[in-house]
Amino acid sequence: MSRNIGILTSGGDAPGMNAAIRAVVRTAIRFSCTPYAIHEGYDGLITGASRIHPLTWEDVRGYLARGGTLIGSVRCEAFRHRAGRLQAAKNLVLNGIDALVICGGDGSLTGADVFRGEWSGLLDELVKNGELDEQAVKGHENLSVVGLLGSIDNDFSGTDATIGCYSALARICEAVDDVFDTASSHRRGFVIEVMGRHCGWLALMAAIATGADWLFIPERPPRQGWEDDMCEVIMKNRNRGKRRTIVIMAEGAQDHNLQRISSDTVKNVLSTRLELDTRVTVLGHIQRGGSPCAYDRWLATLQGIEAVKAVLDMTPDSPSPVVTIQEARIKTSSLAETVALTKEANASLQAKDFDKAMKLRDPEFMEYHRAYRRLSTADHPRTMLPTEKRMRIAIIHVGSPAAGMNAATRAAVAYCLTKGHTPIAIHNGFPGLCRHHADTPVSSVRVLRWEDCEDWVTDGGSDIGTNSGLPCADLPTTARCFESHAFDALLVIGGLEAHAAIHQLRAARATYPSFRIPMILLPASMANNVPGTEYSLGSDTSLNTLVYFCDVVRQSASSSRRCVFVVEAQGSSAPCPSPYPGIDQYPNLNNNNNNSDNASAYLATAAALTAGAMTVYTPAHPITLDRLSTDISYLRSQFANDHGAPRAGKLIIRNESTSPQYSTNMVARIIQGEAHGRFEAKGVVPGHFQQGGKVSPIDRIRAFRLAVKCMEWLEGWAGRTVDAGEGEGVARIGIRGSRVLVEEMKDGEGEAETGEKKVWEGLQDVVDFLSGRAV
Repeated sequence: MSRNIGILTSGGDAPGMNAAIRAVVRTAIRFSCTPYAIHEGYDGLITGASRIHPLTWEDVRGYLARGGTLIGSVRCEAFRHRAGRLQAAKNLVLNGIDALVICGGDGSLTGADVFRGEWSGLLDELVKNGELDEQAVKGHENLSVVGLLGSIDNDFSGTDATIGCYSALARICEAVDDVFDTASSHRRGFVIEVMGRHCGWLALMAAIATGADWLFIPERPPRQGWEDDMCEVIMKNRNRGKRRTIVIMAEGAQDHNLQRISSDTVKNVLSTRLELDTRVTVLGHIQRGGSPCAYDRWLATLQGIEAVKAVLDMTPDSPSPVVTIQEARIKTSSLAETVALTKEANASLQAKDFDKAMKLRDPEFMEYHRAYRRLSTADHPRTMLPTEKRMRIAIIHVGSPAAGMNAATRAAVAYCLTKGHTPIAIHNGFPGLCRHHADTPVSSVRVLRWEDCEDWVTDGGSDIGTNSGLPCADLPTTARCFESHAFDALLVIGGLEAHAAIHQLRAARATYPSFRIPMILLPASMANNVPGTEYSLGSDTSLNTLVYFCDVVRQSASSSRRCVFVVEAQGSSAPCPSPYPGIDQYPNLNNNNNNSDNASAYLATAAALTAGAMTVYTPAHPITLDRLSTDISYLRSQFANDHGAPRAGKLIIRNESTSPQYSTNMVARIIQGEAHGRFEAKGVVPGHFQQGGKVSPIDRIRAFRLAVKCMEWLEGWAGRTVDAGEGEGVARIGIRGSRVLVEEMKDGEGEAETGEKKVWEGLQDVVDFLSGRAV
């Protein structure tokens, strides 16, 4: 059924709102509906006239990478009153709009639901007053309202994330990372205030992602005497050689009596008690600015599509829905219930029921906070385990470098030092272990101190070195090294090779008793292709790096108006090179099957969606002459009809493993040759640039969470004997939806695929759908 759908943004702006607008507009058009822009939020709805107008497909070109909201967002007092809503209803009827998609906060969405509930009464009043006649309101007896959650604070209950929150977190992390340099140079302390009047999500995640020394959030006020606690922790860190001190606080930080704790108060405590040269930085609205990160583009795009579908599915009796994300799946919930839960959380703060407020936040919130508090007080006597429970835990990186390896290792070391375990680094993977084993003067095995890895939270790559070599290349030497260094447990961080390595160690236990220790795999792969998990460390950093590259390339393509760039994305799932055999015994780790081919295409597919590519070539959707011909015909029609429009450049993304015959440059040359001078085509290969630089906030906080879970699992084996016959004590941690799962790895499992469809699979059609290319 054709509908006229109005879209407005209200209550502020959040990075990603433009991506939502783009998705709503193009989805509406694809479903034969007419999308309308309502400028300046509810104020535009009341003012009407030129502030309400239809949008075309090309009107939202280039929206994905733009920050803020291009249709404006103005707070409107008039809409709170019936007279304002009466005028808004009149303007909707005059423009033929019978559905609204609203992206905003709880106040904006509450107002929308009230508006829908009053709709029939408003129409009756307009007819009674003679402002509309019976014919005008015919066909507009019902109004559909769908909400999208746009908030950088991530302060809504019932959803894992809100549009804009991770982009704001990225801005905060970038600012704190820059502060690191001057803080370290001058041995200064910095108190950094971030947004969050009623919700401490941004502050908590920023504290974890930057390794802050202390944290203030409204949901968990510090106990009385917090000044002494904070100074004790900071001095301990200083005495261990830390040159900088970072305190993160939400703007709504308060004590148990709801009295605000200001950044100046904290600064004065550090300056007077510790004689620490301390500065205050209030980040303010810089947190709202900038281009949205890949996650927010992905979230806003898929939620925008779902919003249009929800409009078409609604009946007059349906409660107004809000689009959420739960367990990494896009869903719809009751708008009224979601807003009510959110307001209940805020009311709990005012009632000093802080435990209830914590529980009403995202379920991950309490877990992250508990882990942060525990690890921010490293080597405190109260946290130490009895001597017999302490373990020598080895940490090794296996496979290609992936952002987050260092952050996970840092968190694991912090956990060990907090509980009294000994963290041991194996440098340069299994080949490094065997090359410099106990019989040689140089050892690749050393105990890690806190000062060795304190700065690793932002560093990409692997500071202890990583290698694709597998233990089967020299099992006897590997076993002697395990025995000579008396490892009690092993944490393996890496990709497909790490997955194979841990199976090889498990299979060799019958022959080599030194392998009879608990082992756990923490997936880290920029290709996001480790079996049994929907997310691997490093994949988010690589995606953001590739999307940034595509934004720059697209800008170049748009500047020259008629240009197509074919960008090659990494993501090969090729087996190990011959010097390190052994991966072949796990056939589903090879790249000759559909599951692995899909996995290797993650980066290309996700980048195509979040960068707004015309199409994406992957092993599952390969390049053929017929497909190239269809795409070239589409490009011809697009460039023929754009009439020199701005942002007219085109982008195609090709996975590096798509086809050995049709290389990136060959595809570009074919397109160039068939363009007949109407447009240009160029191939670009970003190569290892895609491994990323500094680790993204998502990879940082997930590295922290996963590493802590891994250490807790290993710690559970303290004092226990691993039974080689049963093959127990080998596990893999993974994320399914938003759940973190630790699962035992069984004999013959090798590939360990769950059979569940990964959240990003199937996005090929969405890419083509939103580019206008035939699906």
